[in-house]
Amino acid sequence: MSNIIGESFRLAYFGESHGPCIGVVVDGCPSGLKIKAGDIQNELDKRKPGQSELVTQREEEDKVEILSGIFNGRTTGAPIAMIIQNRCVDSTPYEERRNLPRPGHADYTASEKYWGFNDYRGGGMFSGRITASFVMAGAIAKKLLGKIDVEVLAYTKEIAGVKSGDMPIDQIRKNMGGGNPVRCPDLEAAEKMIAEIKKARKEGDSVGGIVEGIALNVPVGLGEPVFDSVESELSKLIFSIPSVKGVEFGAGFRAAGLRGSENNDPFEIRDEKIITKTNNCGGILGGISDGMPIVMRVAIKPTSSISKPQKTVNMTKMEEETISVRGKHDPCLVPRAVPVVESAMAIVLADLALRADRVPRVVG
Repeated sequence: MSNIIGESFRLAYFGESHGPCIGVVVDGCPSGLKIKAGDIQNELDKRKPGQSELVTQREEEDKVEILSGIFNGRTTGAPIAMIIQNRCVDSTPYEERRNLPRPGHADYTASEKYWGFNDYRGGGMFSGRITASFVMAGAIAKKLLGKIDVEVLAYTKEIAGVKSGDMPIDQIRKNMGGGNPVRCPDLEAAEKMIAEIKKARKEGDSVGGIVEGIALNVPVGLGEPVFDSVESELSKLIFSIPSVKGVEFGAGFRAAGLRGSENNDPFEIRDEKIITKTNNCGGILGGISDGMPIVMRVAIKPTSSISKPQKTVNMTKMEEETISVRGKHDPCLVPRAVPVVESAMAIVLADLALRADRVPRVVG
């Protein structure tokens, strides 16, 4: 098993969808960092269920409880342990169909790997519920990165084939305010996305999409080639988010259709700093940050739990059956994945910044 990630800024997640709680232990955060429960709660509120009719109506408060590592509003240098309680839990449907693996889920593979001892309720540790741990740790990481003026933000780039137009960072920040249920800064595209989600839900189906993450003011030199490059570390944690099926940086797969003269980013000097005129590399060269914005896009698959009848098998009887998944599920995971992607980027960059000695060991 591998439930710990990071080298200097480390996190260990624990908990399962229908267990008592979801939690995380963050180790390696410097002492003196000013942070309070409200800072962490603000991040959790971005991904908690029941925010709009477009997401699961599982009624979880997701209120953070800090168990250690923060005292008098500052980090102590000790491991920071945080949990949220699981309160709105109905395991009945999962007990009834425990031998029927849901298509698109890890029910079958988890049962085989763990010899049937896995917690199958709500997907257990394979549930999207575990991402609350990433968000709690991400709140600490974002505060830490703020000490070196690094900002991380993410937003919905695409849902069900409807794409957000490109716009300046300031406009993205402005349009990502309250009342945007799909977290798309292109308000015209957002309305079309909402319509597609509602249509899929009405048909007992689901849709997927793409989240774009951007890190600004990243110092030059982060990343530990060859195997701990910026792309390698980001991809590892991003792919640990349930339902992620693809990651690309900068021009990404589009670069495969370009010529070198089109894809290369020419260097220039602006305000006595070396920058690149374009950013097809996504702010990373040779696995090392080059000072330009780190830009990545994350593909999120359609929610696997749908009410449409699907073919499956009875693992005990070894017979083919049909399953219709009922319960409180998101018709589209993308809006709630946005703060998770943002948090994952912050966690990795905080770790790499500490490894490169860009963050002081005492930050008070």
